[in-house]
Amino acid sequence: MSRIDAPMSIENESMVLEASSPEAAKSQAAKLWGVRGDDIRVVVLDDGKRLFGLLGKKMKIKAETRAPLMYLQARDFADEAMRLLELDLNATLDDENFLVNLDGEDSAIIIGRHGETLKALEFITNLIYRSDTASAKIRFDCGGYRARREESLVRLAESVAREVVRKNTPISLEPMSSWERRVIHVALQDNSDVTTCSEGDEPLRRIVIQPAGYVEKRRSHTRRR
Repeated sequence: MSRIDAPMSIENESMVLEASSPEAAKSQAAKLWGVRGDDIRVVVLDDGKRLFGLLGKKMKIKAETRAPLMYLQARDFADEAMRLLELDLNATLDDENFLVNLDGEDSAIIIGRHGETLKALEFITNLIYRSDTASAKIRFDCGGYRARREESLVRLAESVAREVVRKNTPISLEPMSSWERRVIHVALQDNSDVTTCSEGDEPLRRIVIQPAGYVEKRRSHTRRR
């Protein structure tokens, strides 16, 4: 994962339960959170044994999700969506990068033209499971599409930047997602010949690349995002 994708810090869910065994606690926590049993890690805090090793009460066990809950839920939502659509795709979660990956024979179908179908799935999933606008977005990938798209965007940014310098005039790009806009910003941040900014409202927000020091006739630039 590139620095462009690095997620904000989100805490895993945790709770302390009383159960007859670690497996029982894992099952109970999974049901409460609506995730799979293997998504739960448990630690025994108190084994419930009294004097002479006699079992006198239930164990006290700490249960924790192996990744932030919204990512686990997003993975399961995507997995179920693929099943209902009868697509040969399985959803998995990249624990390290918090990225939902879709892999299978129908990758091209879910990616769609210019990635529009994958973006739509990502948008809907964020509407349902993203806890608040301050938290990191749930990201999707399919068949290595994001890496290919990032490379394509970097080439586009460099090509348009050369055109901007040659013509000495700003050029506005097509509407892009926040992730795609950030790729453009980062690709050109060390280019002293141009500057970049984002304009417009979602979902039509777009990047404008302009010559360094260029003064606009209208002052409607908004902050980068």
